[in-house]
Amino acid sequence: MCALPGAPPAPPPGKRKEIYKYDAPWTVYSMNWSIRPDKRFRLALGSFVEEYNNKVQIVSLDEETSEFTAKSTFDHPYPTTKIMWIPDAKGVFPDLLATSGDYLRVWRVSDNDTRLECLLNNNKNSDFCAPLTSFDWNEVDPNLLGTSSIDTTCTIWGLETGQVLGRVNLVSGHVKTQLIAHDKEVYDIAFSRAGGGRDMFASVGADGSVRMFDLRHLEHSTIIYEDPQHHPLLRLGWNKQDPNYLATMAMDALEVVILDVRVPCTPVARLNNHRACVNSIAWAPHSSCHICTAADDHQALIWDIQSMPRAIEDPILAYTAAGEINQIQWSSTQPDWIAICYNNSLEILRV
Repeated sequence: MCALPGAPPAPPPGKRKEIYKYDAPWTVYSMNWSIRPDKRFRLALGSFVEEYNNKVQIVSLDEETSEFTAKSTFDHPYPTTKIMWIPDAKGVFPDLLATSGDYLRVWRVSDNDTRLECLLNNNKNSDFCAPLTSFDWNEVDPNLLGTSSIDTTCTIWGLETGQVLGRVNLVSGHVKTQLIAHDKEVYDIAFSRAGGGRDMFASVGADGSVRMFDLRHLEHSTIIYEDPQHHPLLRLGWNKQDPNYLATMAMDALEVVILDVRVPCTPVARLNNHRACVNSIAWAPHSSCHICTAADDHQALIWDIQSMPRAIEDPILAYTAAGEINQIQWSSTQPDWIAICYNNSLEILRV
């Protein structure tokens, strides 16, 4: 990949590689960059093994040696549907990592080990738990997390990171609100940066709709978009710089749809150069007009959408991996780096 407009200049030749690769001991599905300033190239990876016993691994790149090392590996029940580090760039909170699967779990990461701090379960009255499809961690208020579930609900959790008692800094959580968000399974949830960034969120689900909610007025929601064929919508992502725009994709679709919340129901752009179904979307953290899409055609494509609403014909950058890309993450603290996962490989690519 070559330099993006607005990205930091590339270092002189020979100083740093453009691609770093790590091979995990299992198929990688979920993945996320740490945003702590002292952990520049640290990522968490979740295994996808079709049985109960799965793993999460924390890996770190040493820029001097160009080698990845696995800092810690811990057991996880079922594959993680999503992994996310606490969005705490200043390092005010404990070093926390959350995972979704059967439940939402919050883990504390230290140099020597990772331990479970709390398991958040809102099905207290039942032996059955409805799996969590995804979650999001609020950037403005890291004490808020939202989960989406196949039981048609979204749940907003309040997290308490208690005072340090001796060596123990206790983390606990409680349900702030639970709402029936869709008519069918909810597949993804994401907080918006609009209106202060704390109270607005959107969700997508098997009913083919994108719905927007405000924590201050939960008695009603706004349907921003409905898939014309009512195909399930699997993922959504908010533009990191302009909260008017979001992207979503339908199950088995070859395209990503860009929506403008000010013009509901009509996509402002369709990104449709992929030749197989799209699996992941990631907006640039530093630019309102760049988005990356990744698909089963082995391709990660970066698009410049500033010509909207004129049609966007072609991506500006393309990278072909050695397998079907199932996850893509754009580093928020180092916007010239993107991470992708395919098979059992993690690659980080300079853009």
